[in-house]
Amino acid sequence: MRLFLMLSFVLFGLSSFAQDSWRAPESAKGINNPYTGNKIAAQKGQALYSKLCWTCHGKNGKGDGPAAANLKPKPNDFSSAELQKQTDGELFWKLSNGKGMMVPYKHSLNEEKRWQLINYIRTLSVK
Repeated sequence: MRLFLMLSFVLFGLSSFAQDSWRAPESAKGINNPYTGNKIAAQKGQALYSKLCWTCHGKNGKGDGPAAANLKPKPNDFSSAELQKQTDGELFWKLSNGKGMMVPYKHSLNEEKRWQLINYIRTLSVK
C-alpha cells in the first residue's frame, strides 16, 4: 500500500507545477533557502528527484517524463526561465503545499529534503 501511495505521488504529484496561474502567496517570496549554493544538498536533491520526480518531469527536468503524456496540466519544464525566475521560497511553498494533483510534500518529505529538491531544480536552469 505504501508503494502504491508513493507511486501515486510520482505519477500525479508534481503535475501542478505546470499550472501557470498557480501563484505562491507573497509571503512565500521571503522564505529563505538555508542551503543556497550547497552542492551536497543539490546532489542529495538529485537522488530524491530520481526517485520522486523524473517520471513526470523527465530525466533533465523538461516536463517530458514517461508519465507526462497522460497528465493535465502538463508538468512544468524546470529549466524554463518562467519557473527559474520564481524564488526558492515560492518553489518551496508549492512543493510543500501542493495544489490539485500536486500532493503536499510537507507530509512526506522533511524540510531538509524539500530544500535539497529545490537546490537540484536550480541546477536544471538553461545555461
